[in-house]
Amino acid sequence: MKTLVTNNKYVRDRFKDKFEIVFIEDEKSYMSVLHKVRDLVHGGYKLLTHPLSGSVKPNETPYKSVMLEKIEDGSMDIDGTLLIESAIDTMNKFQNNERTPNWTEKVLDDFRVIDLDIMVCTIERLGHF
Repeated sequence: MKTLVTNNKYVRDRFKDKFEIVFIEDEKSYMSVLHKVRDLVHGGYKLLTHPLSGSVKPNETPYKSVMLEKIEDGSMDIDGTLLIESAIDTMNKFQNNERTPNWTEKVLDDFRVIDLDIMVCTIERLGHF
């Protein structure tokens, strides 16, 4: 079963009947999503989507969605481990340079739609629809 980690209610609502959803309640914390993804990868999940995908910088949007899959034989996704650790380092660098603004609800809604669109396109491309 595929798992989506997200802090975006639009992604959660769109895919809740299709995938296992790990919803991060801290809606405005991209970093919380990355930390949960790291924990899952360390616990035997494989990354299926890049944790920094999209053209919006991680310090601009508070929303992120990442797809993973449980590795049945219990092995560890070494490439995924390196990738998620690098993504967390990158996010820290971006946040140290400039923190995510306190966006208006209209802008936040736009970012939710962008994140949803990225996931819809990615899931279609991966053939999971």
